Amino acid sequence: MKQVAIVILNYNTQKFLAEFLPSVYATQYSNLKIVVADNASTDDSVNYVKQNFPQIEVIALEKNYGFTGGYNRALKQVTADYYVLLNSDVKVDPNWIQPMVDLVEKNPMIAAIQPKLLDYQSPEKFEYAGGSGGFIDQYGYPYCRGRLFDTIETDKGQYDDARQVFWATGAALFIKADLYHQLGGLDEDFFAHMEEIDLCWRLQNEGHLVWVCPQSVVYHVGGGTMHKSNPRKTFLNFRNGLILLLKNLPASRLLPVIIMRLILDHIAAYRFLFQGNTGEFKAIAKAHFHFIFQIGKWWKKRQVINKNKAYYHPEVYRKSLVWAYFKKGKKVFSEL
Repeated sequence: MKQVAIVILNYNTQKFLAEFLPSVYATQYSNLKIVVADNASTDDSVNYVKQNFPQIEVIALEKNYGFTGGYNRALKQVTADYYVLLNSDVKVDPNWIQPMVDLVEKNPMIAAIQPKLLDYQSPEKFEYAGGSGGFIDQYGYPYCRGRLFDTIETDKGQYDDARQVFWATGAALFIKADLYHQLGGLDEDFFAHMEEIDLCWRLQNEGHLVWVCPQSVVYHVGGGTMHKSNPRKTFLNFRNGLILLLKNLPASRLLPVIIMRLILDHIAAYRFLFQGNTGEFKAIAKAHFHFIFQIGKWWKKRQVINKNKAYYHPEVYRKSLVWAYFKKGKKVFSEL
């Protein structure tokens, strides 16, 4: 039986570890290891895990490397066939690992999988960060089966089919360990947010597949370390969205897509401003400034890609999600 390592990256979330580690520890899979990698927390998280879960391995990093850097450093110290990158604010069902293992064993082309992500506070609803599998539109805006922008659907079993998707959520990311390291792991310049989409895009550029497995179910609090209304989160999402496109788009589509994305971002920024949300407006402006003035750095990250595997991937929505949502009133995934 292949070994699975569940690796939880923690930074000052002892309260979540106390609440959700018991469910993770109760996971029913015989060849399993659980690791808590700590980003130099100051809230006694490390001591809590060592005292209450002595069977769980702890990797104490010397400083906060963010989501990307923390995982890259921790996973270099973890040996397994499959990794599961799991947020500390996630409750899991006991049998959540086996369906994903079964799926990847049946289809060796699959490199990464996500479970169905439900809202911990309202478990009848999908959760913002992943729903039942992630997608992007032609301008790089991410969405999920079960979530378009801020519209969250109720889970009625409508997205319970296991299928190919474009990206798998970083809140509970099942991935082949060898491929994670072959691709260099998460891009540390992202620090946090959209780094899993970049990794999934790179996997697909190499000919691998990304799937969702709704037979595996987890419950995500969301915003455990940074609420979605935090301007820092807005900055990272808008900046990283542009880096994502610059890194991975084929040359024939790069310039028109980047230009249109900048225009749409500007519209979003002024929408925030007219709503009186100057913090979000400034965050988007800062994101664009940072992206443009370090464009040489991002350009170096571009790689040789297979256009048929990248931009024209069948799971890319080849229209504008912004137009469909705000102008045509399409609020649920099934209407796209």
